[in-house]
Amino acid sequence: MLRTLTALALAATFLTMTNEASAKSASEAEVTHKVYFDIEINGEPAGRIVMGLFGEDVPKTAENFRALCTGEKGVGKMGKPLHYKGSKFHRVITEFMLQGGDFTAGNGTGGESIYGEKFADEKFAFAHDEVGLLSMANAGPNTNGSQFFITTVKTPWLDGKHVIFGRVIEGMDVVKRIESLGSRSGATRLPIVIADSGELKAE
Repeated sequence: MLRTLTALALAATFLTMTNEASAKSASEAEVTHKVYFDIEINGEPAGRIVMGLFGEDVPKTAENFRALCTGEKGVGKMGKPLHYKGSKFHRVITEFMLQGGDFTAGNGTGGESIYGEKFADEKFAFAHDEVGLLSMANAGPNTNGSQFFITTVKTPWLDGKHVIFGRVIEGMDVVKRIESLGSRSGATRLPIVIADSGELKAE
């Protein structure tokens, strides 16, 4: 029994190491779709963030985010529109990331995917080795919903734990302005709202 458990542990370690070793830079990924957030800070327009999605590498995760940007799936099982429009960045940690996507509760406890409440980790294809990456927020393995975060620094400790599915391609100045309104605790000094969201034609 001990020999079997040891073998299983070694196999698990090997698989983890293999997965981490195979993670590539997001700069190598093909952008298949472009989506946007129009941001309001304290009720005033603050600019647009344009994001490219990696639909070739993580199609299920990318499609979830794309459809939540357009709102095309209508109302979810929780009775709220499956749409980022009108939701806020509820957690902004300086020198780390901006977190949003909780359109059901608005405080980080809610959210819903287009597939139901949660869906499994699709693939840890990329490393958190640059700023402006789009990655899924979660409460542990296989708990992806609608919440996401945008990195403002390199975050290698998140590799193998959060699925990267896109990157910011325009509007990092808006991202940095939002970051400046955050804190070490994550509380924001002003309300930061996704006033509108949708899809752009991919070039």
